[in-house]
Amino acid sequence: MSEYPMMKPVECNCFAIRSAARHISQFYDQCLAPVGLRTTQFSILSRLKRVGPQTINALADAMVMDRTTLGRNILPLERDGLIRIETAPSDRRAKELHLTKAGEKRLQAAFTGWQRAQAQFEARYGRDRAAQLRSMLRAVVAGEPRPADQGEAEVTEQ
Repeated sequence: MSEYPMMKPVECNCFAIRSAARHISQFYDQCLAPVGLRTTQFSILSRLKRVGPQTINALADAMVMDRTTLGRNILPLERDGLIRIETAPSDRRAKELHLTKAGEKRLQAAFTGWQRAQAQFEARYGRDRAAQLRSMLRAVVAGEPRPADQGEAEVTEQ
């Protein structure tokens, strides 16, 4: 049997990011619950409001989600009349998502809960730290390289 170093969960970037994401998502979900939305649904409606109709594939790419996960998230939105799904005019095989008037209304109602969540997060962690965190996470998603002044992390054996 070969020996290999065992990493503690506290040292794993992926575990730390996923744990924090679940923790924060649960908090935002609580703030949005009174209007019947979850954070992912709020994000979908917000994106459609900001950029207009999008194909399922384009929205999945923009939200860094796989298509099937997005599909599960849009079903209740369509069922509740918050979005409508139409054939895309540019490609008859593609489906395009549209925000409905009811969706705009629900998004507006949810905005208060989202603002409360944002304010509480920033009050706890600091506005500057929250902005830095968002910036770092956007850089990760964009695949930006690390700053030149930081070297490679050393892998140490335990």
